[in-house]
Amino acid sequence: MSQVARYHQIVAELLDRVVQEEGESIRKAAEVLAEALATDHLIFVFGTGGHSYIAAEEMSCRAGGLAAVYPILDPGVSVAFGARRSSAVERTPGYAGAVLGTYPITPEDVLVVINAYGINSCTIDAALWARERGIKTVGITSPLFSKSVPADHPARHPSRKNLFAVVDYLIDNKMPERDAVLEFPGMQAWVAPVSTILNAFVIQAMVGETVKTLLDRGVAPAVWTSANIPGGDVANRALFEKYAPRIRWL
Repeated sequence: MSQVARYHQIVAELLDRVVQEEGESIRKAAEVLAEALATDHLIFVFGTGGHSYIAAEEMSCRAGGLAAVYPILDPGVSVAFGARRSSAVERTPGYAGAVLGTYPITPEDVLVVINAYGINSCTIDAALWARERGIKTVGITSPLFSKSVPADHPARHPSRKNLFAVVDYLIDNKMPERDAVLEFPGMQAWVAPVSTILNAFVIQAMVGETVKTLLDRGVAPAVWTSANIPGGDVANRALFEKYAPRIRWL
């Protein structure tokens, strides 16, 4: 079997598990998002370290995505200024609270915290910060991975808590313990991670369920159209006018 086929088979099996085992969790999270949007509030999204940062971009200002999404695109937790720096920042207690405190999040909004590993200080602090302020949280993570990490691992939050235990609504992305899924003889490291694919699938499935929930309530969802197709710029103009004053990244 080729490596393409091996990787496809594993990813397909994991995605099937998300559909079969997490459908109800995704629908429950979508109801929370839909309630915020139906009352003209916002969805804030925080990918709290390394490649989880991509998740905030995945949900923000893209074709077919919800317009009322405020991404927390903090460069400190991205790899833009260096991978080792990003790892150090995401392990720094108190950093997430300092970042979130600069955003206009209210108890009527929702905070989606996305980190496949679900153990570092930035991740746990983000969820705890929201809980202290009565802000509903949706967590996208892998409990299997979190449980596999020793309590004394340096990547862990000082409390040793896991994201799956400190959010209001959990969606298990089914990422396996190593993230990477291809093993080769003679190599200690495994190859081909799956966390970004799984996170993106969960995010867009949740968006789809949110739109369906809004339509069922008689609410017209505000959704972006691709700017690269005819009429896209015209379709998006009203959304920019409405949300740019409220979402600074727009």
